[in-house]
Amino acid sequence: QVQLVESGGGLVRAGGSLRLSCTASGRTFSTNPMGWFRQAPGKEREFVAAISWSGGNTNYADSVKGRFTVSRDNAKNAWYLQMNSLKPEDTAVYYCAARVRASFRDAYTRASDYDFWGQGTQVTVSS
Repeated sequence: QVQLVESGGGLVRAGGSLRLSCTASGRTFSTNPMGWFRQAPGKEREFVAAISWSGGNTNYADSVKGRFTVSRDNAKNAWYLQMNSLKPEDTAVYYCAARVRASFRDAYTRASDYDFWGQGTQVTVSS
């Protein structure tokens, strides 16, 4: 059974940093595009960042560009989201996602583009 598990969330003050991790089990995702999304209370799930299978191409939401960095370690079947200069508006549940369908682009930005999801990890940024 395929499982994605996020970790690294927590409570941090504005301006602080967190590093989220997503580890996969049940299959290897070393040739698959991966992504990060978030959902704040009362809002729809939104795209945060995406990374190609090789890690050579990345894509970010405008709201996190220059502050967040997505990376992956295919040997560990894991990918990461380094979040710096956090703001209260970054508060949300963060989800990692994996795409296993045929891929024709390096990175995907829609939730419907992904096939597997983690359970989410809470990130709370206090002002």
